Amino acid sequence: MKIVPKSATVPVRTEIMTPDRVDELKNPVVRGRAIRINFNHTHISPERLMDKFVIRGGNPLVGSIRVSGAKNAALPAMAAALLTDEPVILENIPDVRDIQTERNLLVSMGAEVELGYGRAAHRTTISCEHLVNPEAAYELVKTMRASTLVLGPLLARMGRARVSQPGGCAIGARPIDLHIKGLERLGASIRQEHGYIEASADRLRGGHIIFDKITVTGTEDLMMAATLAQGETIMENCAREPEVVDLAALLTKMGAKITGAGTHTIQIQGVDKLHGARHRIIPDRIEAGTFVIAAVLTGGDLSLTNCDPSHLGALIQKLQECGVNIRASTDSMRVTNGHRLVAADIVTEEYPGFPTDMQAQYMALATQAEGTAIITENIFENRFMHAQELVRMGANIRVEGRRAIVRGRTPLSSAAVQCSDLRASASLVIAALVADGETILDRVYHIDRGYERIEEKLKGVGAQIRRIGEILPKRAAAPSVVA
Repeated sequence: MKIVPKSATVPVRTEIMTPDRVDELKNPVVRGRAIRINFNHTHISPERLMDKFVIRGGNPLVGSIRVSGAKNAALPAMAAALLTDEPVILENIPDVRDIQTERNLLVSMGAEVELGYGRAAHRTTISCEHLVNPEAAYELVKTMRASTLVLGPLLARMGRARVSQPGGCAIGARPIDLHIKGLERLGASIRQEHGYIEASADRLRGGHIIFDKITVTGTEDLMMAATLAQGETIMENCAREPEVVDLAALLTKMGAKITGAGTHTIQIQGVDKLHGARHRIIPDRIEAGTFVIAAVLTGGDLSLTNCDPSHLGALIQKLQECGVNIRASTDSMRVTNGHRLVAADIVTEEYPGFPTDMQAQYMALATQAEGTAIITENIFENRFMHAQELVRMGANIRVEGRRAIVRGRTPLSSAAVQCSDLRASASLVIAALVADGETILDRVYHIDRGYERIEEKLKGVGAQIRRIGEILPKRAAAPSVVA
């Protein structure tokens, strides 16, 4: 099934792309049917916003879970398709809301996006042969903070780009100034007005970029831009995350000349043209880590397949320090926990340090460990919002600036709690799995941004979890009184 831009000349029919309709279109009856997206209706439906999880705690997680592809690797890989007029085929793409948003964004620029189905349901083919609109509009990207990833590719390929600035983020600021400074070092002219970044360049030129601070999306964005720049680009103080390495691997398959990905210094020799490629997205290390902690807390015996334990070194080491038994192979892990957990401190850092995206889940674990754990958050300034919700469930947590002091072991009990962001949602799901009674999680659309059908995966290994809409029917309006 192919999604094409409005300007395409193939026969089309107009459809409103709601999240439920996107799910339905993942398994079409007729292959190759073209769909025109109505971009006035790409927001989340009110019904989906009301979704909740009801979780009854107490069941150990036993069985096997297949880890999905990494959202944070798939998003820059999809943006990289903008760099060539040939098809880019991406496999192991997760079916999460941020990916759906980026598909719609690419189509709005003129790309054709073909979704796989059946055994190829996690494959996406992107063709950017006829780009017509180098703009990332606010209405399309306001729910996705990775929207800036299209800035560099659009500028390198089309010589201009207009991208909405990232909105506010619940967990803290994600400034775009590092992207802008880097592109200016490559010869771009940039201005900011009316909430948009407008960039232009006849052709980018290689340059020397030293990031003021480590930035994952900044490293990815500028690495993509530099592939089509004239001459050599050297970037220092780069992010070393596996997702950066995966993007470099895709770009190399497309004909880019990149060395040093995964180190602090990356060199890119610009080329005149990139070509199409086929690439498999790496497994999601954060999803894998989330399920590991869920298995640990429930006293389960869980195997994870299609994962890469080498990407989870800091987490595995810390869990072993807590007394967890983890057996890892090249592409799988088995987690068992027959011992009482012992508290251990963590400090979040850039890769290969302890990932900030696992901090909330680790806090849930710390509530059930013997002793006191001090959790220090060094990446984002407001990433402890889940702490108060855990306290509502019985946890003993005190937040002091960038530190959270967790005293365990405290029994957790069911409560009505509210999800505030993607990873906070995961921590509350984990806590609910060991809480006494039935916990209700509201605003679970946050978790849909980055976890593929998490309730189905957990249910498959023994969890009692259910997704529901509104619990109570809407109250009928009172009849009007005629005087």
